[in-house]
Amino acid sequence: MSINKKKGLGRGLSALFGDQSKEIKEKKISVSNSLKAEISDLTANKYQPRVRFDELKLQELANSIKKNGIIQPIAVREEKGDSGRYQIVAGERRWLAAQKAGLHQVPIIILDLDDNEALEIAIVENIQRDDLNTIEEAKGYQRLANEFGYDHEKIAKFMSKSRSHISNTLRLLTLPEDIIGMLQEGTLSAGQARPLIGLSNATNIAEEIVSKNLSARSVESLVRLKKGPQKSGQVKIDANTVNEQKKIMENLGLNVTIYNKKNNSGKITIEYKDLEQFEYLSNLLKGN
Repeated sequence: MSINKKKGLGRGLSALFGDQSKEIKEKKISVSNSLKAEISDLTANKYQPRVRFDELKLQELANSIKKNGIIQPIAVREEKGDSGRYQIVAGERRWLAAQKAGLHQVPIIILDLDDNEALEIAIVENIQRDDLNTIEEAKGYQRLANEFGYDHEKIAKFMSKSRSHISNTLRLLTLPEDIIGMLQEGTLSAGQARPLIGLSNATNIAEEIVSKNLSARSVESLVRLKKGPQKSGQVKIDANTVNEQKKIMENLGLNVTIYNKKNNSGKITIEYKDLEQFEYLSNLLKGN
């Protein structure tokens, strides 16, 4: 297949994903004219953060493709050392639906990307979709951190999310595997699961949350109850203090505990789990 590639991003990637990242658009990525390729010449993206596809929605898309064809081309990059074969960067769902629809060829647009850029774009393209569950989102962020050296601040900037959102989402991966499974299946929400982080009886509480269909606010009360009686000398935390504690935790992305005595003196404890969190907190307190 003869391909004339154009230097510069132009509107190619923007048309695929919208104006989602200035950083991506500023990169010099080679984009081919829209072409067609055999379905069998395309392979799934190993960096794809999405691991579950809704079969009903996939069939609905297949029915639409049968009627209208594929309007938006599938973004691919050439397989290393295997000319004529392509790895999907964005559009795996369309590719799967096209197979269900019985298509033999699909429209493609070829991007000249390295591994880092391929993962970035796969995450951007998927996180913008409502049906990506929070664990798939977290694992995408984790790959950026572990495989490509991104810190939480860089992920937050790239994804146009708050740092606390990135940190809180990643912390869900520290939950027991059965709770992570509940999150993937949608039987438990991130808001319901987040208070369970670090608890030894997290699984038992999670099962109670699901059986009673408790709200995220009710979960927080249940967790405080399950932690048992307070230590001697501690004062019961009132609703206003709990609310302020929650706001600070959401803003920092770290565990925070407020101890307020009857005379309104007290202390605030902020927990950090690694050097990165410590440096982030230290810089914040120093005003850097």
